[in-house]
Amino acid sequence: MRHRFKILAGIAAATFAAPLAAQTTPIYTLESATTLPSTDTDWDYIQLEPHGNRLFIARRKDGLTVYNVDTNKVVGTVANSVGANGSVLLPEYNRGYTAMTDGSLLSFNLKTLAVIDRIKLADDGGLNTVSYDPATKRLQAVVGARTAESAWFTLDAATGKLLGKTVFPFKKMDGPSPDGKGTLWAPARYDNILLKLDSKTLKETARYNIDCVQVVAVEYHHATDRILIGCRGDKPVFIALDPATGKQIAKLPIGSGIDGMQVDEKRGHILMSNGGNSSLTVVKRNSADSYTLLGNVQTRPQARTMAIDERNGKAYIVTADATFPGPDDKGATPAPYFHPNSFVVLTYAPK
Repeated sequence: MRHRFKILAGIAAATFAAPLAAQTTPIYTLESATTLPSTDTDWDYIQLEPHGNRLFIARRKDGLTVYNVDTNKVVGTVANSVGANGSVLLPEYNRGYTAMTDGSLLSFNLKTLAVIDRIKLADDGGLNTVSYDPATKRLQAVVGARTAESAWFTLDAATGKLLGKTVFPFKKMDGPSPDGKGTLWAPARYDNILLKLDSKTLKETARYNIDCVQVVAVEYHHATDRILIGCRGDKPVFIALDPATGKQIAKLPIGSGIDGMQVDEKRGHILMSNGGNSSLTVVKRNSADSYTLLGNVQTRPQARTMAIDERNGKAYIVTADATFPGPDDKGATPAPYFHPNSFVVLTYAPK
């Protein structure tokens, strides 16, 4: 599960001094804000169909919602998908897979949205996300519970057949990023470690200690052979790493509460959506070893998950209005209450 974030005072907290002259023109601007019918639902990952225009939005109580980004309209909801979390969309198999909060994995026909199966995997915690490794043609479904160990379930991507289970001795692991050549790069969030795993056996072949707190988002970038990392903590940062040596190539400050990180290949931008202070951090990749912080674009409270449209570079971020209750009689802060019919899809266009 992803953390929920309280609103910080002012977007000024998301503004950092870049190593170059101050940005004086917009980087991304809000193109549209489309409100969808909704209950008081929370949400998590969003995923844009490869080479397509359908955005799959995991809304916990309202299910896996399918939204057309060209028409700004909902075009369907996957059946039996209440409790949806992270999804992976695989046109080569005409399948989609969604990790569910009850520990099951939902598979569906990508074209028709018809449900194929829903199989129970985890009994001791909900599934957080599912990722695909093209080298092995396998899925890795990752448990999201913060327990003493982290469980992964390996499945055949073409059929959804369960192949095995692997347990790692870490409190929390986020989804791994494949390099497509036989390696999975897997973050151990609270241990500040990045694991190099054999994508077939899941055996650890190396581990790197990362100079930050809470390694959350990891993306292997094929064009430059670099690992891109987003960290939370009190001093959230973006880090670029050499996978061969673990050497830190770059380190830049970002907004707080990062949840999503995406790469815009055409513009050389790395975008990070931050729910903590309502910002979209934009980093420019100058080369494999040079990165510049362009700035932080103000978004909206709780806007933490993101997808990028490879056709035009637009960034889609979702959120909803919320009330944050006061502490109870034991001093604990209850979860926020999300307002019905306030769920919104925000579209940010590059300038």
